[in-house]
Amino acid sequence: VQLVESGGGLVQAGGSLRLSCTASRNIFTIAVMGWYRQAPGKERELVARFTMGGTTLYTDSAKGRFTISRDNAKSEVYLQMNSLKPEDTGVYYCHADAGIEYWGQGTQVTVSS
Repeated sequence: VQLVESGGGLVQAGGSLRLSCTASRNIFTIAVMGWYRQAPGKERELVARFTMGGTTLYTDSAKGRFTISRDNAKSEVYLQMNSLKPEDTGVYYCHADAGIEYWGQGTQVTVSS
């Protein structure tokens, strides 16, 4: 599975961005998909994902501000990010666990203060 992210960019604090992840094949059978972030000088960390049971899981910093969603018919996963903060800056990666883990190439999000 190839994953291609898009939608990153430069935004002022308080602004919004919507990230998209397009998969190269249908994702109906891939329950666990999500978004991770790697800030400069830090390890990659979970932002939000779908669980095996179909529910959503968010890191504390994303709760109430970010929303993960998916459109299986389009083979896409989204991350709507509102009320962005400078600490949200980083490279955002799409992830899929289909028994084998897949990662996209990442999209840069920069939030200016």
